[in-house]
Amino acid sequence: MRQWNRDLGLGVRFAFTGGREGWVRVLLTAVGVGLGVALLLLTTALPHMLAARDRVSDARQDYSFSYTVPKADDTLLLAVTDTEWHDKEVRGRLLEPEGPKAPLPPGVGRLPAKGEMVVSPALKALLSSDGAELLRARIPYRITGTIGDSGLMGPRELAYYAGAEGLVPHSGGTRVDRLKAFGDPHPTPQKTDPVLILMTLVVFVVLLMPVAVFIAAAVRFGGERRDRRLAALRLVGSDSRMTRRIAAGEALAGSLLGLVVGTVFFLTGRQAAGSVEVLGESFFPSYLDPTPGLVVLVAVTVPAAAVLVTLLAMRGVAVEPLGVVRTATQPRRRLWWRLLLPLAGLAMLYPMVGNGRNHGEFNQYLVVGGVLLLLVGVTALLPWLVEAVVSRLGGGALSWQLAVRRLQLSSGTAARLVNGIAVAVAGAIALQMLFAGVESQYTKETGQDPARAQMSVNLSGHGRLAAAGAEFARTKGVRTAVTLSSGQIGGTRKDPENMAAITVGDCRALREIARLPSCRDGDVFSAENPRTDAGYLAQIRTVMRPGTRVWIDPSEAEVRGREIAWKLPATIRPAPVRKDSLLTDPSGLLVTPSALPAGTAATLYGQVFLRLDESVPDAREHARTAAARIDPLAYPWTFSATEQSNRYTSLRTGLFIGAVCVLALIGASLLVSQLEQLRERRKLLSSLLAFGTRRRTLGLSVLWQTAVPIALGLLLASAVGLTLGAVLLKMTDTAVSVDWASVLSMAGAGAVVVLAVTLLSLPPLIRLMRPEGLRTE
Repeated sequence: MRQWNRDLGLGVRFAFTGGREGWVRVLLTAVGVGLGVALLLLTTALPHMLAARDRVSDARQDYSFSYTVPKADDTLLLAVTDTEWHDKEVRGRLLEPEGPKAPLPPGVGRLPAKGEMVVSPALKALLSSDGAELLRARIPYRITGTIGDSGLMGPRELAYYAGAEGLVPHSGGTRVDRLKAFGDPHPTPQKTDPVLILMTLVVFVVLLMPVAVFIAAAVRFGGERRDRRLAALRLVGSDSRMTRRIAAGEALAGSLLGLVVGTVFFLTGRQAAGSVEVLGESFFPSYLDPTPGLVVLVAVTVPAAAVLVTLLAMRGVAVEPLGVVRTATQPRRRLWWRLLLPLAGLAMLYPMVGNGRNHGEFNQYLVVGGVLLLLVGVTALLPWLVEAVVSRLGGGALSWQLAVRRLQLSSGTAARLVNGIAVAVAGAIALQMLFAGVESQYTKETGQDPARAQMSVNLSGHGRLAAAGAEFARTKGVRTAVTLSSGQIGGTRKDPENMAAITVGDCRALREIARLPSCRDGDVFSAENPRTDAGYLAQIRTVMRPGTRVWIDPSEAEVRGREIAWKLPATIRPAPVRKDSLLTDPSGLLVTPSALPAGTAATLYGQVFLRLDESVPDAREHARTAAARIDPLAYPWTFSATEQSNRYTSLRTGLFIGAVCVLALIGASLLVSQLEQLRERRKLLSSLLAFGTRRRTLGLSVLWQTAVPIALGLLLASAVGLTLGAVLLKMTDTAVSVDWASVLSMAGAGAVVVLAVTLLSLPPLIRLMRPEGLRTE
């Protein structure tokens, strides 16, 4: 151990005292390792970040979970007034305290009075910006303060709390609750979904594996020059084992400096995180606190991996007193043991094939181990594939011959540079297949037809429908406004056993719901919907018998102390529901206004369907602003044919954010690797230029040296990614299908990154191709 320590320490000293060459190599290694360490530290911070966001979400939870909370001096009335601004969500709440002890929302020091509001810093900046006139008209309250960090999910979140008067608790239309405290008093753990857990595990493995590959490649920067320096040590008496340990010490120095550089990168990125928004998500820098245990693991693993990788790499190099034996004929790489890695990965995943979500949790160790082995198999197979292909390549243009000969001499180095891209693309293809395959399980049809109407506005009060329809008809960007109101009828005055829905509108509006044989004011129709459950249909028909006496909205009437009796007409004609009805699965009675008794309008909730003129700029914003002007508690929403699970959407968003970070790491690391390779070949490039080789030829040769390995790497990555994706789909008990457009886009993204790196490396290449590069000391 003493000998090991002495030799490693000697290597560390050589790294920092070896002149400019030593410093350049250490810095290149530190930057390469530092980029990987920064992403690893970001990953270790993810659990704390998610927990911090969950704490904020739970703390500001404002559902009362009960409509029987009595009024007291410690209660608060709260109305939800969420809106959107150019596809960005704006969280809004109206608050009315009912006593001096009313609870405060997180991040708010004082409840705003009527006409006042406290806002998030991002919303304050937005409201004061040019072009936000429609939003200012929609939120016409005076700003008296800002919401603290403890009440926001991120620094870019748009949110406000405004003061109000006259709120009444109800559940129809906009939700208005009476609260004694913010937060869920009885939190219930969410039921775990085995498929989502599986997807989460695979996402973490796929995103972190390229990082490990890049760190392993970074510690080998400058290997050829280092080995030539080590030959001098053999002249002064060191043996081969001591030489390897000294080389490991140099790598250790670069990795330790890389830990420092990575920490600086992480802290810099952490501080900048507050001003960045990725896919609509933002995070406070304080959320990005790495988990201490995982930080220690990174600090120990990275230097240890640097030493281990260097020792393994030195096994294939003979450092002798008179030089380095590297260019002698190497034995051909063997294939059999390289195939064992992916086969072992498939063997670990095979027992879970067909599990789906109905056979318990997936074994996390088998999932992580199996996916790791398959991706590691890419790094093992790629050097063999590159060597096997380039050894068969022959003549062509001069630039092609230069590139092929270089690849034949150092196919392992070329494969190392591409390994990270190949692993990232293989994982991305597998995840893309998995997400596309299970998307239908987390996506459901809403029954809405965006071609029939683009927006709907739920009004909070009663009896405002006619005025609202007229106001929307005059709103810029609105072509048509269809007004409908809805309620319930029961067979008894109080607590009816069966209730049926009624939809009220004029003949033009009702024709948007069903195909009416003929219609005039005073008619009543029964909605014939083939999608209505037979048992439910039998129940409501007992209420809808022609000529019977019913009560309109009896449950609500009991609360208010009044009921409205209505004798159904003797004739109720059937009306088949349209497949493209504005309402989702309508049932019950379709009623024209004059068929109802007087005073009924005050018991119905109104809804306005809007057809927009998409050619008008900000048509949706004009409609939302008009809705807020008509009714501050109105709830406008956009029609969508489908909706997805929030947990699935969050996981997919996390994947995209992680993929952006990994692609940035890939590009930066490849650029550092390319610059290091060019630096090592400076004298060779200068010699070729001195003998008359054109710069264009040398530039094309560098491009070919990158293009051939990346093409092979992307082919291998596609094969492994498709295999892994198919296995994961089989594990989730989902039919295997390949979205070739996504596969090509993933491979294309990898190719674009490499092309961009190659283009960025051309200016340094041109600077290196000078006769001065032949000078030596």
